[in-house]
Amino acid sequence: KAVEINALWYNALCSLAEFYAERDVETAKYYHEMADVVNVGFNQKYWNSNLGCLNDCIAPNGTVDSSIRPNQIYAVSLSFSPLSLNRQRQVVQIVQDRLLTPFGLRTLDRADSRYIGVYAGPQEKRDRAYHQGTVWPYLIGGFVEAYLKVNDFSKQSKAEAAEFIRPLLENIGNEGCLGSVAEIYDGDEPQAPKGCIAQAWSVAELLRAYKLIHG
Repeated sequence: KAVEINALWYNALCSLAEFYAERDVETAKYYHEMADVVNVGFNQKYWNSNLGCLNDCIAPNGTVDSSIRPNQIYAVSLSFSPLSLNRQRQVVQIVQDRLLTPFGLRTLDRADSRYIGVYAGPQEKRDRAYHQGTVWPYLIGGFVEAYLKVNDFSKQSKAEAAEFIRPLLENIGNEGCLGSVAEIYDGDEPQAPKGCIAQAWSVAELLRAYKLIHG
């Protein structure tokens, strides 16, 4: 049970309730009540009070995976969040402190014993590193949106968010595929671009983040 899938499920239920609000009161009530149940369960199961952020996964037997990963940012960035504003701010802060790099979000906290900082070697070795510390530029979109959201899209927060994406914007003309953004980057400095040299979702989320800041 992945945290981002449940965040998306909650967002979908709230969206349906909103859609039917002026079309079908009973249907709207049905989805609203479902969303309320998910909200309670989400906070009970996923909120990690010791870390001040969200658990990454819940196994079928109830075992909790408390790895600090970027997937939790979607529980803040989506239109409807199951978290209180205070908890949303805590999630954004820990993602910023533990996962944010100049080129996107690391897929795993560097303090984790499973962290792999360089995506290199034969395919099997690269596959092991893919979600264990490798940086994904496309995640910058969700992070920027969440950061702006918890800061009320203030002028100051937009200026700060502009600095988050500046290295990626500058990197477009200096490294890798000219005019594009790579699929992934190493988690460790100097964070060389890896994977596909030009990745559409990396470009798309960078553009979306730019529009959120400057639009």
